[in-house]
Amino acid sequence: MSTRTITLDDRLYDYLLDTSLREAPIQAQLRAETRAHPGAGMQISPEQGQFMQLLVQLMQAKKYLEIGVFTGYSSLAVALALPADGKIVACDVNEAFTDIARRYWAEAGVADKIDLRLAPATETLDALIASGAAGTFDFAFIDADKSNYDAYYERTLTLMRPGGLIGFDNTLWGGAVADPTFQDCDTIALRTLNAKLHTDDRVAISMLPIGDGLTLVLKR
Repeated sequence: MSTRTITLDDRLYDYLLDTSLREAPIQAQLRAETRAHPGAGMQISPEQGQFMQLLVQLMQAKKYLEIGVFTGYSSLAVALALPADGKIVACDVNEAFTDIARRYWAEAGVADKIDLRLAPATETLDALIASGAAGTFDFAFIDADKSNYDAYYERTLTLMRPGGLIGFDNTLWGGAVADPTFQDCDTIALRTLNAKLHTDDRVAISMLPIGDGLTLVLKR
């Protein structure tokens, strides 16, 4: 028993992966390629991807919204967990990054599940709402520019069904959110969002110390 979350040193983290990670070879290949990418730090951890897969299966989700694709690891993980008729709307603005994602989606045989929309995410979300998609998504993951997290949240919440789940990545932000000496725009935006979610009675929340901080919110 412990009164607080255990600290993971390298040995314990390796043990966690060795004894719990079930990762498809195509996912491992994508992680290996992304490790050499200049933006490698934007990649989610494999145990976080597996946790998202478990959530999809628990919820029996069929419709997933992703804001911030990068090289496609999170969308690949979710696509592999979705049923055959599952669908993903994936939002990003960087064609070079998402070209890598497309290659792996195709190799994994899940490309037909994924509708990639290359445009500012607020425009894509507004278009989805205007098209009548409000209240139709089961699960969403927000992992894009931090200064727009709140704008993404409000639109995504509209798009979620009651009982739908939204995940926010990087909500612990390497510890900077708890250090008042950090006053950059991204850290301030994350602090502001964390405070808003804490008191938002439209949702139930849980902030988890997985990866760089993962906050889950359940739409009431």
